[in-house]
Amino acid sequence: MRIFCGGIKLSVQKSRTVEINSGELSRYKATALRTGYWRPYADYRSIILKNISEVASDGDFVVVSEKAVSIAKNQIIDESIVKPSLTARLLSKVWMRWIWGYLLGRVCHMTRKTRFRLRNYPLNEGAAHKQICLTYAGLLQALRHGSEGGIDVTNLPYAYACLPLKNPQQEAEELHRLILRETGRRVSVMIVDTDKTYRLGGKNYTPLPKAISGITAGGGVATYITCRMLRCKRRATPVGYAGEYQSTESLLNIAETANRARGVGAGRTPWHMAERFGVGLTDVTWEMLERVAHYPVVVVKPLN
Repeated sequence: MRIFCGGIKLSVQKSRTVEINSGELSRYKATALRTGYWRPYADYRSIILKNISEVASDGDFVVVSEKAVSIAKNQIIDESIVKPSLTARLLSKVWMRWIWGYLLGRVCHMTRKTRFRLRNYPLNEGAAHKQICLTYAGLLQALRHGSEGGIDVTNLPYAYACLPLKNPQQEAEELHRLILRETGRRVSVMIVDTDKTYRLGGKNYTPLPKAISGITAGGGVATYITCRMLRCKRRATPVGYAGEYQSTESLLNIAETANRARGVGAGRTPWHMAERFGVGLTDVTWEMLERVAHYPVVVVKPLN
């Protein structure tokens, strides 16, 4: 069955096919594969091979969620056992609630609801999260309001946070070799973070600490505020890529096509997840997440 939604045509089945009728993204067709939720130690490589076997062809792009791979590799931390420092508590109480909630939220054109949530940023849980960000990503990343250093708490249960992959480029290369060896398909492989890359002055910048060649990474809060304030063009960020050469712009368009096809799982933010399940911010369980459709792998086909 095919339906149309917001200029996007899709088929809702075990996989869903999306054609985005918007500018450069209209050059691609994406098939998001519903593989189920990947818990820690999931055999994600076998899952990828099984699910792309009837979909991917030579010349296609297999786009994989970085967070899904990180969770499967058990790159998660329980923030409930973290003891926050004074700096982390100040970030939670003053920086997040007052600076982001009242000033930077407006400067960055955030919605009124988002600014309201920031003004009510959870003090204890938030301080623990900021401590993790300070420890693993540093101050420039911890000053962001979310996705600090690629550290993510969405689509995770309880008070867990997911660290980014240590070497996403190596992961892309290993998956690329595996798919070629096991299936004979000459596809390209991309690892993507949903956090954005921004186009400014003819160049691409991301607040994330890592990205593919052609994207300037590591700017943290300064990059985010500047690019959001100027309403720069934004797309999902490729953090690892292996396969046939493509321009940076093409890879960004492929990443964004896959990102739109994938959707947001249980919610775009922890607040959305909690509202969806009718529980507290840290009361979402593994079982709740498994009841939601997840599409960590997307096959993108060039239409030309």
